[in-house]
Amino acid sequence: MATVPSANANYPADSRPGDVDIVDLQQQVARLQALLETSRQVHSTVQLDELLNTVLRIVVRELELPGALVTRPRMSYGAMPEDPWEGCPRFPLKTKDGHSLADLVVAPPEARELSIYEQDFLEGLAVQAGVALENARYHERNLEWTRVQRDLEAARLIQRSLLPQQMPQIDGYSIAVRSTMCYEVGGDYVDIVELPGGRQIMTVADVAGKGLASCIVGTAFRSAFRAIAAADVPLTELAARLNDQHYAEGEEARRRYVTAIFLRLQPVAHLLEVVNAGHNPGFLVRGGGSPEVHQILSSGTPIGLLPGIQYSAEQFAFPPGSRLLFYTDGLTEVFRGDDEFGTDRLLRSFQGCESNESATVLDSLWRELNDFCGGAHQEDDMTALALLRVQG
Repeated sequence: MATVPSANANYPADSRPGDVDIVDLQQQVARLQALLETSRQVHSTVQLDELLNTVLRIVVRELELPGALVTRPRMSYGAMPEDPWEGCPRFPLKTKDGHSLADLVVAPPEARELSIYEQDFLEGLAVQAGVALENARYHERNLEWTRVQRDLEAARLIQRSLLPQQMPQIDGYSIAVRSTMCYEVGGDYVDIVELPGGRQIMTVADVAGKGLASCIVGTAFRSAFRAIAAADVPLTELAARLNDQHYAEGEEARRRYVTAIFLRLQPVAHLLEVVNAGHNPGFLVRGGGSPEVHQILSSGTPIGLLPGIQYSAEQFAFPPGSRLLFYTDGLTEVFRGDDEFGTDRLLRSFQGCESNESATVLDSLWRELNDFCGGAHQEDDMTALALLRVQG
C-alpha cells in the first residue's frame, strides 16, 4: 500500500518554487494512490467482521497510529486509551444517504496531533468504510432474509402436507377441501378423520390472526383434534375438551383462539351432527322436492377463549341432492373496493353451482371470488370443505 505523506516533510532551504510544486504534486499522487489502495482493500469483502478488521488494521499499520476502534459493532485494534472518548479523533461512518452507522475512533500519535494528510486520509477512509459497512449490512440482511424465506417455504410445504391428502371414498358422497393462504403459512385448518364403521369426523377451523404464529397454533390444534377425534367421543365433548385444553396453554394461546365447526357424518344412516364453536355459519342445502336452506349457527364461544364452555349439537338428515359447505371468513371477506362479497353472496354462489362433484363446486366458488375482487391479492386465508350427497 502507498505510504501516506507526512505533514512534517521539510524542504531544502535552497529548493526553488518549482521544486516545491513537484514535491507537493508527488505527495498528492502518493495520497491518491494510498486512498485507491485503501478503497480496494475495504471493498474486497462483504463480511462484516473482516471488513471492520481491515479498516482498523489500515489505520494502525499504514498510519503507524497506536490503535483504533469502531463503535457499532464495537471492535478495536492496537492500543487504545482507557477512555477512548476523551481526546481521540472521531470519524463518522455514514451511509450513502448520510445516515450514521458508526464512528471510527483513532488513538492520536504520541506528543503530536494528526497531520493534515493523516486527517485527510482518515476522512477518505471513513467515507469508503461507511459505504462498505452499509453494503456488508445489506449483505447480512439478505442472507438472513434468504434463510427466513427457506424456513417459510419449508413450513409452507409441511403445512400443506398436514391437509387431507386423499378424500374418503364413500358411495353416494362427494367430498372436497381447498385451502389457500394469504402468506406463506397461515392459521386456517381443515381435516377429516375416519372412524370405525365408515363414520367421518370433519372440521374447518380458523386461528385468530395470520402468518407463522397462527400456523404454529393451528398445528397444535390439529394434534389435539386428531387425538380426541380418534377416541370417538361425542362431538360436544370433543369441542369442550379442545376448548379447555387450548385455554390451559396460557395467555399467548388464548390470544390465538380458534373458531371451528365440527361435523360427524354417518353415511350409512345419512345423518349429520354439527357443532359450531364460534365459527362462520355452515351452509346446509337439503335436497328434495323443494330444497331447504339452513345456516348452522354458533352454539358457543371460539375454542380457547373462555374455560368451561359447553356446546350443543344439531342433527340433520342428509337426503339425496343435499350439500353442505363449511368455510373460513376469508371467503366472505373478499372486497371489491368497499363492497364485501359477504355471506349472502357466498350462499347464492354455493346454491347456484349445480355440479355433483364437490371439487368442481369449490373451483366455481374460487373463480367467482377471484372475479369479484378482480384478481387482487387475498387479504386473509381461504379454506372450505364441501360435502355433497349425489342424487341416486
